[in-house]
Amino acid sequence: MNLALFSIAGATSLLFGRARPERICENAVMKFSGHLGKMLTTLDDPVRYILPLDDERIGMNDLVGQHISLTYAGEIHCIACGRKTNKSFSQGYCYPCFKSLPECDSCIIKPEQCHYFAGTCRNPAWGEEHCLQDHYVYLANSSGIKVGITRGSQIPTRWLDQGASEALPLFRVKNRLLSGKLEVILKQHVADRTDWRKMLKGTPTPVDLPAKRDELVKTCSRQIDVVKQEHGADSLEFLPEATTVTIRYPVSSHPDKVTSLNFDKTPAISGILQGIKGQYLILDRGVLNIRKFSGYKIGFEY
Repeated sequence: MNLALFSIAGATSLLFGRARPERICENAVMKFSGHLGKMLTTLDDPVRYILPLDDERIGMNDLVGQHISLTYAGEIHCIACGRKTNKSFSQGYCYPCFKSLPECDSCIIKPEQCHYFAGTCRNPAWGEEHCLQDHYVYLANSSGIKVGITRGSQIPTRWLDQGASEALPLFRVKNRLLSGKLEVILKQHVADRTDWRKMLKGTPTPVDLPAKRDELVKTCSRQIDVVKQEHGADSLEFLPEATTVTIRYPVSSHPDKVTSLNFDKTPAISGILQGIKGQYLILDRGVLNIRKFSGYKIGFEY
């Protein structure tokens, strides 16, 4: 598969309207302070990771094998409006934004419930930019085979964020609603979620994704044809020539037992960074889901 066919999402800075983060070097110890954002990724061998702290960018691959410390400063700011909030909703939003923004609507989790065409989208302009774009239905192997959907601009970012070791596009469709309808059909026969604990424990056994694709399409052909008849022959395109993308992550050691670390329970988290996979830092004492704590102000040292 030629990844040049897809537009990879750029690294967008998290702007909270506050001072630039601090960067201090004391006795060869690097210290940073700022608000966490989802790690930025680049498909490479292995995947390249950058940790954003406000407008600071920290290359994480070179820190594998080193001792790092992350300390929660007790402040959370909404990643959308910058408002200070006591609790984070939907991975970084304040409650008012969670209740009003289209990116926090329930149809984000269930794309088959996209209601743009019903005229009830929370923000039609946002829906046109994000939902009325080409989407891809794909198979991935992260903790086993799963089906998923994503905008074309999020390939391969979506796969990297999920910790997939292999991925294969199946269909290109005209909008998010259609991708959700196909996903509903396919997930009757294959999982639609990643077992994140299993994903972090090691690299899954390779799977013949093209063979699984052909099997699924054959099994679901009648239901797929119904969707095509309802929305038009040009509404979806099967991609039989697509090839599997293989992905390797910067992990020196996988955990035998996965222990989840949480800033709300343990403000100071430190240990040897043993690897990075998906949006998780794998430390010798547990794993930290960086995306979950978007908007949290932390001090970072190595």
